[in-house]
Amino acid sequence: MNIKNNRWMIYGASGYSGRLIALEARKRGYKPLLAGRDGEKLRVISNKLNLPFRVFDLESEVEEIHHQLQDIQLLLNCAGPFSQTSQPLIEACLEAKCNYLDITGEINVFEALHQRHQQAYQEDIVICPGVGFDVIPTDAVATVLKNELPDATHLSLSFSAPGSISPGTAKTGIEGLKEKTKIRKNGQLISVPAAKRRREIPFADKRRKASLIGLADVATAYYSTGIPNIDTWLPMPTQAHIQLKASNYVRAVLKMTAVQSRLKNKAASSLKGPNKAQRDKFSSQIWGEVRNKDGESVQAILTTCNAYKLTIHGALGIVEYVLNNHKHIEGGYYTPTQLVGPGYISTLPGCSQIQLLPEALQLKTAIL
Repeated sequence: MNIKNNRWMIYGASGYSGRLIALEARKRGYKPLLAGRDGEKLRVISNKLNLPFRVFDLESEVEEIHHQLQDIQLLLNCAGPFSQTSQPLIEACLEAKCNYLDITGEINVFEALHQRHQQAYQEDIVICPGVGFDVIPTDAVATVLKNELPDATHLSLSFSAPGSISPGTAKTGIEGLKEKTKIRKNGQLISVPAAKRRREIPFADKRRKASLIGLADVATAYYSTGIPNIDTWLPMPTQAHIQLKASNYVRAVLKMTAVQSRLKNKAASSLKGPNKAQRDKFSSQIWGEVRNKDGESVQAILTTCNAYKLTIHGALGIVEYVLNNHKHIEGGYYTPTQLVGPGYISTLPGCSQIQLLPEALQLKTAIL
């Protein structure tokens, strides 16, 4: 392990988030190895930041990817959709004994990587997906709520993140249209129609109507808290709710490769992600609620910086933590909160403390 000298790699460094993380890492004096499949784009970033780079795709044999990682202590995967990139990279990381982090928000990826816990334990490497928005803040809120109501049986989570999105985020959303919404029921993931239900969420600034949609937390919060029933909600206007609900009836079309490719290509050509002024302008909000069998409930809220800004600083902080402490961290699968604790979120720029809502302010509305 020592011959790797804490060398780390950003795979997908030419993408929106990967590029921003590389830029911030350079500002902090780090020299990550940039990597990805597009040599021309990587060369531009490499020249700008004076950082080394490697070009390799993920369609190669595991041995070839392993060869690219054998001198790397930690890999930060920023290349989405992660349903396509995480599997070959984790295989290579296990072979190369390289710690694996990523910034995914895809439920199936969390579930698949969780299945690698025993292998990671045996190889003494850390697997921690979701080291960005929304998982770092929502996982922290879920953990604080569980600590406040230890016998909680139900958890609901939501976030509001205004502003434009990156091509990668859009592609992940398009990928998600192929499947029904997932919730956690009695410890098991089950599928329900998208936007099946609607409710009002009391965010810090105002109440917003939100629709039932499968977010990462139905996987991550379950592993962090053990709460067996979890649902997640996303604020959206009525028209968007209607459109999402209508997608249930055309899912067979949305699964078609040609349709997926067309939608993703359109996202790649039309979206650029928020610029610095927009990242500095917009903040995000998290809300959560736990309930127990006796009808007791606790709600909490959290305000954070812009979602992409949080991903930049959140991911880099966890990279630093693993590199500085890997000799003392037991190998295995971790959620962000399991790895760095729920207080970590409040150390990031623009992030508040998690606040429990007084009972008088808790919104007790029926599902709409």
